[in-house]
Amino acid sequence: MRSLATSRLFWIGLVVLAVASVLPLYASGYVLGLMTVAYFTAVFAMSWDLLFGFAGEVNFGPTFLIGLGAYTAGILDTQFSPGLSIWLCILAGAGAAVIGGVALALPALRVSGPYFGLTTLVAVLMLQNFIVVFADLTGGEIGLSVPDVISIDAKTNYWIAFGFMAVSGAILFGLSRSSIGLILQASGQDAVQAGALGFNVAKHKLAAFIVSAFFSGLAGALMVFYMGTASVGTFVDVAVGVQVIIAAVLGGRRTVIGAAIGAVFLIAMGELLRPLGELATPIVSGVALLVILFFPNGFLGMLRGEARG
Repeated sequence: MRSLATSRLFWIGLVVLAVASVLPLYASGYVLGLMTVAYFTAVFAMSWDLLFGFAGEVNFGPTFLIGLGAYTAGILDTQFSPGLSIWLCILAGAGAAVIGGVALALPALRVSGPYFGLTTLVAVLMLQNFIVVFADLTGGEIGLSVPDVISIDAKTNYWIAFGFMAVSGAILFGLSRSSIGLILQASGQDAVQAGALGFNVAKHKLAAFIVSAFFSGLAGALMVFYMGTASVGTFVDVAVGVQVIIAAVLGGRRTVIGAAIGAVFLIAMGELLRPLGELATPIVSGVALLVILFFPNGFLGMLRGEARG
């Protein structure tokens, strides 16, 4: 606890949470809806940062876990509504993501570097094909409309997403600062040396994958019942995964909190520049590229004055 209290990241996180907690007092329903999506995206990015930022495994397929959680929850609600509780569907979505994550991690962790990344990318493509082939169950390319939503009130949805992001961020941040996080960071830098010191590198990376899968799947399932629909373009598409990765790197890798800041920035900037039409994407991408090039530690690195030499 003492180390957390003296951590600059800890206090930055508290300031961000304090600002976000007063947003419903003056923001419109439209802004609250935008931030609700941003908070779910923040959980995606924080979960990815635990696996890549600390464990050093380049996961190009975060949407595999997100999509499993989202579609499992959506399909269960569609097939068994109104008899099955929304919250049971959400828990089932998180469970499916964990099971899928373990099934993916066991063979993927046998390889490293780009081969691990390619394995996760192939998993995303396989999930996309499954959704299209079993369109009667998943809605296919059109998308799956779920009959239930958690709430139609913008403030209620905002508080659910905000609370979920805050709790997830606290758990992931605490985990990253624990002995597990230190072992993951050591294995990410030099897995051979970490193993020589007696640490079970594979076990800790598998644990990181499971934690990442749980929060990714849970966030995906919650987001389905916020949006009322699940589609490949929203949850499984490779472009969505790229956005999650950019958010984590842009905010500051190995910080967890930075991933949340990066996600909110990307969502907010994309919306602010929407009037520019097709120019919005290259402008946001250009800003992200400049930050990554000159401040490899992201926005939090900028705050600490850590520029590339």
